[in-house]
Amino acid sequence: MTKGTRRPASDLPSKEEILRFLEDSPERSGRREIARAFGLPKTARAGLNALLRDMKREGLLGAKGRLKDSGTIKSVMVLEVTRLDAAGDLTAKPRSWPEDRPAPKIYLEADSRGRRPGPAARPGDYVLARLLPAGDGTYRGRIIRRLPHAPQHLIGLFERTGKGGILKPGDRRDRNAYEVSAENAGALQDGELVMADVIAAAGRLGPKQVKITRRLGSMEDPHNLSLLAATEQGLRLDFPQAVTQAAAAAGPVALGKRRDLRELPFVTIDGADARDFDDAVLAEPDDAEKGGWHISVAIADVAHYVRPGSPLDREALARGNSVYFPDLVLPMLPEALSNNWCSLRPQEDRPVLVADIWISGDGRIRRHGFSRALIRSRARLTYEEVQASRDSAGERTPQNLNQSVISNLYGAFLSLDEARRARGTLDLEMPERLFEMDADGNVTDIREKPRLESHRLIEEFMIAANVAAAETLVAKSAPCMFRVHESPDPAKIDALRSVLKSLGLSLARGQVIRPATLARVLDQARDKNHAELVSEMILRAQAQARYAGENLGHFGLALPTYAHFTSPIRRYADLLVHRSLIRTLGLGDGGLAKDAGDAFGEIGDQISDCERKAIAAERKARDRMTAAFLAGRRGQVFEGRISGITKAGLFVRLQESGGDGLLPLRSLGDDYFDVDPAGLFVRGRRWGEIYRLGQVLTVQLLESDKLTGSLLLGLPDQADEEESAHLDSGAAETTGHPAWKALRPGTKGLAGSHGGPVTKSGRKNAGIPKRGGPKGRRKGR
Repeated sequence: MTKGTRRPASDLPSKEEILRFLEDSPERSGRREIARAFGLPKTARAGLNALLRDMKREGLLGAKGRLKDSGTIKSVMVLEVTRLDAAGDLTAKPRSWPEDRPAPKIYLEADSRGRRPGPAARPGDYVLARLLPAGDGTYRGRIIRRLPHAPQHLIGLFERTGKGGILKPGDRRDRNAYEVSAENAGALQDGELVMADVIAAAGRLGPKQVKITRRLGSMEDPHNLSLLAATEQGLRLDFPQAVTQAAAAAGPVALGKRRDLRELPFVTIDGADARDFDDAVLAEPDDAEKGGWHISVAIADVAHYVRPGSPLDREALARGNSVYFPDLVLPMLPEALSNNWCSLRPQEDRPVLVADIWISGDGRIRRHGFSRALIRSRARLTYEEVQASRDSAGERTPQNLNQSVISNLYGAFLSLDEARRARGTLDLEMPERLFEMDADGNVTDIREKPRLESHRLIEEFMIAANVAAAETLVAKSAPCMFRVHESPDPAKIDALRSVLKSLGLSLARGQVIRPATLARVLDQARDKNHAELVSEMILRAQAQARYAGENLGHFGLALPTYAHFTSPIRRYADLLVHRSLIRTLGLGDGGLAKDAGDAFGEIGDQISDCERKAIAAERKARDRMTAAFLAGRRGQVFEGRISGITKAGLFVRLQESGGDGLLPLRSLGDDYFDVDPAGLFVRGRRWGEIYRLGQVLTVQLLESDKLTGSLLLGLPDQADEEESAHLDSGAAETTGHPAWKALRPGTKGLAGSHGGPVTKSGRKNAGIPKRGGPKGRRKGR
């Protein structure tokens, strides 16, 4: 409603609308300004006054109906979610607080089911929360509801109009309309991706105005989907000149005091599309231990090239890690290093840090050591080549290698795998999607990436080297950047238990939760064809792995001590571990500076945050590419599985492409569907039809938006015989007279916007009896 439009006296603005108006107003506004902005008649003044009094009692407003700036904590306040802290908890601060006083730290607390109350919140959101003191000047906050607010900066799609243009936000949660003035629109074309700043307009309730600050390119260019995701997360796209110059000045390394291992048959094993090769492996039987093995893991000596405090070091810390999109890579280090001098190319001398590890026949690490060396990789192998050699019993050994090179690697792997099984690690089944593209960057196919034994081989070698590095530093009381994964919160395990019960799986109460406990549940899920869903539920129940300067163990791997050592090209944490090993073991230059370990806690928080942003950007790019791929398949029918249930509807993961789409409740049929508080199912009030988490559905693709990466789904119309087969299958639970179950409930579009019941007149006009059968059709199991 625009300024000046009169609203009925009964149509008062909501508390959220008032808060948003006050937040967006550059000038301080009170009751009179609020009434004028919302076009309220005089007869509505009493109702507005009562509403404002309620907001004052709730702590939302200060004197005279203005936003509070009192510098005091009330029992209910508007908070701004600031960040995920080192423990993976959301922290917040009061939305309005005096600039000259430090704001108290507020932790948004999970409820008894392990969920944060109300809609999911993330950094940047405003929430209304109830606060309780937690001691030491901190507070615990329970979210009452999330409040809408206009972002100060946004990225979106420009569409030209007669008065300039409009900007469609790329964030699917932002449903605001934004105007671009004719002057600011300039030469912008339809379909351009742009960055913009929001311009607040006092007393203006229509579309917000934005100022275009940067043009990002055409939405029709498929490569811009990844760049859009990277820009949204604030990732660094380009290297400063000083950094590229430093990388370009790098060169080969002389043998010097390094071990000369160039005659040993090291090989690299990576994906077919890999461009940097930072680890090479070798295995030989251990003559001193019957059935034992000596494995060597050689990692690119990045510490030789990237010295502490240098431009390269500062840039690597700011990036934290490399980011991998389906069509491009944002490397942590410039390509002159990541793809050249720090890449273990075949038949080229490269400096490395080598982990030598001796294991017993059952895979237990007996001893280990580290040294600097020079190697010359014999071959750049792919996972598929190594697996083919294994499957052919050595008859297809690639690139003229001695057959023993690969057979020894598998021999050591089988021992390491035995140890892994003995300690009871958790192997989640989370399929990775492979995007196939044409020369122009358009996605031509999306398929599940095969999971080979050769992948597991490299994983086990890398884990062994990581463990050896962490144990070495702990034994020497040296600084270490640990990779920690804490035990799950008991409240989250309780919530997981409810989900599992709904799927017919059991997780007994009272037992100590170990990785092996959850692994047994996953084995049960495989028997019921729920492995992927249960893997995701278990993943959600766990703490988020992070980097820390203190050793808290790794729950998922069932390891008491763990760090990342094997990828210093693409992870800053690994570079720090290399530097600490170099200094602690006296391996030469490039080691950790004195007292540098004091900052490991803060650095761990920073690079963990970088990792979260990278993961978010990678996920968003995949969502957009999936939506772009499916855009030409609107109207087609797919099989999917319910992966989430909210008040908005059912989230369905398409099994063919892995795309996640929303099936709104209103599309389920002419009924009102109640959502289970635990998010396990929805049930129709009239006919009792139930849709459960994990259920397989046949859905129709209605919309595919590559800007937001969102899919809108519906239930396809099917023949009567399909309906009968569906009802006889027992997939839906229904109640009432059997005759009602077979009735089709009439035409589409009768349900309310939230799946509410049809009106009496609508039912009569559509020829629907007073009670009818479920409209929704789905394949269930």
